This record gives sequence, C-alpha cells and structure tokens, in this order.
Amino acid sequence: MARPRSHDKRNAILAAASQAFAEQGLSATTARIARLAGVAEGTVFTYFENKDVLLNELYLELKAGLRQAMMAGYPNDGTPEQQVRHAWNGYVAWGIECPSAREALRQLGVSGRIDTDHRAAGAEGFDELGALLRERSLVSGLSAEQAQAFYGALFVSMAEASMEFIKQAPEQADVYRDAGFNALWAALGGR
Repeated sequence: MARPRSHDKRNAILAAASQAFAEQGLSATTARIARLAGVAEGTVFTYFENKDVLLNELYLELKAGLRQAMMAGYPNDGTPEQQVRHAWNGYVAWGIECPSAREALRQLGVSGRIDTDHRAAGAEGFDELGALLRERSLVSGLSAEQAQAFYGALFVSMAEASMEFIKQAPEQADVYRDAGFNALWAALGGR
C-alpha cells in the first residue's frame, strides 16, 4: 500500500527546488533538491513524476505567490496610476522578500520547459493588470497583445533594475522603488 502524501513534504520539495534552481540554474539535480528538502531522492518522485512535472508545478506555485503579492487588495476602483502602482509595489516587495523565488521564476520563464497549459494557468489572476497594459495599444500603435507583452516586459525589466539597486542600498529602498515606478509610469504614457 502506498504511503499517503504529505502537503508539508510537497511544499518542502518545492521550496528546495526554488532554492536549488536559483543557486544552480535548472540543471540543479533532484538529489540536490532532495538534500535541501531533507528527504530521500526517491521521495521527490513520489510527489512529482519527473523533473519537468516538478518544474511546471514550481512555476505555478511561484506565480501564485507573485499573484498574491501583486493583486491582493488590487484597487479595482482606483485610477490607472493607483492600479499600476499597487501591482508594482507588490512585485518589488515580493522580489526583495523572496529572492530565490524571483530568480527561480525568472529562469523557469525563459527555460522553454514550462508547457502551454501551465503558462496559461500561471497567467490567471493578472487580468486587471493585463487589461491596463493592453489599453496602451491605443497610444502606442501596437496591437493589444503586442502592447501587453511589450509593456509587461518593461514592467518586469524596470522592477528588476529597481530591485537590484535596492539590494545594493536597502536604506534607499523607497527612493529606488518610487523612481522605478515613475520611470515605468512615464513609459506607459502616464503624466
């Protein structure tokens, strides 16, 4: 009879995978992940059929944490500037508080190993922000999809730059966070 699975072990494996991938890239071994999680390597495969399943599940887990940080308390009735600032502040705070998760998500996002279904599931819950970015197509000459992708990439790039400067000078966190947002807002055509 198979042992019942533990939610705590699954979470420990995902946290260890995030740390291992942040430190060593996606080539980090399942043996390394198991050591970090405090489980036998075979236990990893009790919870995740293979490494690609682990990568896809980790992607969803990390996107869920990011979504919570960015979209919890989202001001649906606020101005576009308030809405983007809310998402920005959440993203920057999450990235500073969860550097391993941030790096692991970055690597997973460009790895080519996240399947279409998991990418789509990871994008869920960001609809309001996506709509705001698509609206930029009205002033940019881009299609709605191009505008969302382009301005989304600017959002992430500017946030990454802000987080790197905050990491170097934590006492200036508010200044860099606000300067980064002001640059983003200008890029989005805000006044």
